[in-house]
Amino acid sequence: MTVEQTSSQPIEIAEVKDASLFAFYRAMNLQERRTFWACGAGWALDGMDFMIYPLVIGTIITIWEIDAASAGFAGTVTLLASAIGGWLGGYLSDRIGRVRMLQITILWFSFFSAVSAIVQSFDQLLVARALLGLGFGAEWAAGAVLMGETIRPQYRGRAVGCVQSGWAIGWGGAVLAQALLFSYLPAETAWRWMFAIGALPAFLVFYLRRFVSEPEVAQVTRAKQLTTGDQPALWEIFSRRILRTTILASLMTTGCQGGYFAIAFWVPQFLTKERELSVVGSTGYLAMLIAGSFVGYLVGAWLADRAGRRNLFLIFSLGAIAIVWLYTQLPLTNDILWLLGFPLGFFSTGYYAGVGAFLTELFPTRLRGSGQGFCYNFGRGIGALFPLLVGWLSSTASLANAIAIFAVAAYSLFFLAAFALPETRGRVLHPET
Repeated sequence: MTVEQTSSQPIEIAEVKDASLFAFYRAMNLQERRTFWACGAGWALDGMDFMIYPLVIGTIITIWEIDAASAGFAGTVTLLASAIGGWLGGYLSDRIGRVRMLQITILWFSFFSAVSAIVQSFDQLLVARALLGLGFGAEWAAGAVLMGETIRPQYRGRAVGCVQSGWAIGWGGAVLAQALLFSYLPAETAWRWMFAIGALPAFLVFYLRRFVSEPEVAQVTRAKQLTTGDQPALWEIFSRRILRTTILASLMTTGCQGGYFAIAFWVPQFLTKERELSVVGSTGYLAMLIAGSFVGYLVGAWLADRAGRRNLFLIFSLGAIAIVWLYTQLPLTNDILWLLGFPLGFFSTGYYAGVGAFLTELFPTRLRGSGQGFCYNFGRGIGALFPLLVGWLSSTASLANAIAIFAVAAYSLFFLAAFALPETRGRVLHPET
């Protein structure tokens, strides 16, 4: 254990003695493992639920005769709502507890995914996806803080990063469901069943209620706040002592999420529209993208503890810029494009493995839910504009060029903001008022 001195107070840093990827799991106690599997399953189902809409967007455009910009707007509305939900969800997790907030949010977005399956117009779908977004954003805020506070500091990067890999599993589940449903059902029915499957996360609440408990550091802090009456205000993350961190972290998450959304939301349409693949025929290309994403999460989780959070972000943002340009701008055969799907998935998502742990370590315990929830979901809210902007630009330029322009701009912002923030690897979290 080492101590670093800052301008305000010493920061305790835990030494990483075993840097192998799965060392964290071997060292976990029962409560840590239960929390790990609960959050991993929740994030996988979260990923599946979110990725359903980009996969059925082409069908919805055809059935309801809307343009690409309008279809992209529905994705943007979902993400904007998730930004609001994430900040409020993080704040409430500081007030009522991480586990309780996680249960509420899972039930919320599962219900509105089911509602999305029975809507009768695009306007109704827009409202249902917006309400789903509120719970979707709040779920990440509560779950990420829960994981960050439960896992020991020397393993936090790998454990939280491996939980993030659940997103790729959920994404893969959505693509598999698409391949099966669109093979055996007419498109007019298949997309509704896709949204119905998105209600599955509701069953996870039973596991949370029985097996997952509140982190000790959060319990102690909240008990002190109740005793003294000094509970955090919603706007405290903008106070002078923490404002710089809040701004830079928000810019960083804007870049990392804007780049991902520009790719993930429109690549399925790029494959079917500009590469002229069928919905089922594009499955293999998306599978390669998802495989790269999954491996990227695991490598990113390892690098987060081995090389540090900042180095992970810097390496992957540069890699993402390079591979996006290659994927969208070169006249490649479909076979080469299929192979490039792996590094595209690897670099465009693997950095997420370090984001949750990094944000957890940047903020003090009394503001952790609020700060982490705001910064991540501010980035999600601004990044939410990218599907809309890509769809808008694609009406006058090629979809490939639109994806490249906004993805490269986003990853450049990600690089610059991450470079300006401090390294937090191994930082020990303490209860405080």
